[in-house]
Amino acid sequence: MEINPPPGLSESGDTHSPETPMAPELWTIGHSTRPIEEFLSLLLTHGIQVLVDVRTIPFSRRNPQFHQESLEHSLRETGLQYRHMPELGGRRKTRPDSVNVGWRNEGFRGYADYMQTQEFWDGLEELVNIGQQSPSAVMCAEAVPWRCHRTLIADALVIRGWTVHHIISTSSLKTHTLTPFAKSDAGRLTYPAESSSDLNLRLF
Repeated sequence: MEINPPPGLSESGDTHSPETPMAPELWTIGHSTRPIEEFLSLLLTHGIQVLVDVRTIPFSRRNPQFHQESLEHSLRETGLQYRHMPELGGRRKTRPDSVNVGWRNEGFRGYADYMQTQEFWDGLEELVNIGQQSPSAVMCAEAVPWRCHRTLIADALVIRGWTVHHIISTSSLKTHTLTPFAKSDAGRLTYPAESSSDLNLRLF
């Protein structure tokens, strides 16, 4: 299935959009088992105004403070906005003809396969629009980004010229760098394995 190159990306894969600010920024965060007060403090400390929930199912059995209704209420009471974007959610199935065999982790490979669809890029375009209007953070459940599909979302933003910061703590940000084996061609982001030995070195 063909997808249209995202706006701002040339056929060669170069970003070129004079109408948007240089190096726009977006943040990511994982709620993990944090108390809601700590989570809100993280958002406020880093100047976040909009939380974009990219959980496919916005609930947590072990951490009810992150159920969609409870979380949205807490954010609203703090003066923050909430958006749920299931079109960027995880839990995607791998395709039999997957070109993303650079990922050994089946969940990541499945999400990379989903990134080949127009639905993903339409969702990403909506995320970009949100991020251009207000400082925004993409949220999922995993505490660390390298165990979460928000790493792949960050890759898709980076090839469009965005700077993505992963919120680790109130005093720690990790600026995202493109996954080493990611390939961008005319707006299509894939994760091929260059060799069998290269594949064996990859944990996720």
